Amino acid sequence: MKRIKKEKRVKRISVIFCIIVYLYLFIPIAVIVANSFNATTSKPYLSWKGFTLDWYTKLWENTELLGSFGNTLIIAVVSTLLATVIGTLGAVGMYRYKFKGKGIINALLYIPVVIPEIVLGIALLTTFARGGVPRGMLTLIMAHVSFCVPFVIFNVRARLSGYDSSIEEASMDLGANRVVTFFEITIPMLTPGIAGGALLAFTLSIDDVIISYFVNGQTKTFPLKVMESIKSGVSPDVNALSALILIATILLVVFTQSGIFSGKHKEKSTRR
Repeated sequence: MKRIKKEKRVKRISVIFCIIVYLYLFIPIAVIVANSFNATTSKPYLSWKGFTLDWYTKLWENTELLGSFGNTLIIAVVSTLLATVIGTLGAVGMYRYKFKGKGIINALLYIPVVIPEIVLGIALLTTFARGGVPRGMLTLIMAHVSFCVPFVIFNVRARLSGYDSSIEEASMDLGANRVVTFFEITIPMLTPGIAGGALLAFTLSIDDVIISYFVNGQTKTFPLKVMESIKSGVSPDVNALSALILIATILLVVFTQSGIFSGKHKEKSTRR
């Protein structure tokens, strides 16, 4: 009887703890969403003046804000594609081949991950200035690729740790060359790791502020635009765009967790 009471008490404490944690995580997000419906028009847009949808209409009139978000998407997509290709090839190459300095290269991969972003931003700024590269969209993409590649390599390499290379050998024994084997066998087997690395790279790129601040030039991204507006108060149209991004993120998570990429829907249809 005492054991049952103890288990119930532990369960209640666990539930209360989980509720507190989730409230701590999601209350700030809820505040952003709620403030996107705030009818206030006076800075710093903190006092609640009533409910309105006007800010969602005014959002489409704010071409500067939408332009910065467009720049963010372009940079994130391009840098993610480049980082995914480079990181996947790098992970496969380091897994398959042994060469001098391999241990040093593996150790150096952790530097962009553990180094403070402000140090990496200054280093990239100095490199671009010495190389005569004008700051703008190009330097932003190059900078984002530089800190996204290690994360892709780590994800793909984690997938390779349980990889059975005998499948590739069987493919080549059946007449497929190395190129066909790579695209028909290796890539599909590594897809979960590649997808995870790509999503992580996209998230890091679209969210970056510090490194982008040093290398952006005249190209404004959405995080930089928000950072500039903090002094005068973040306007509700920024909150409206943030709410739309949140909805898109939730839909993406639901889409990826529904079994479409994991093949669960195929297993269910096969069982039927």
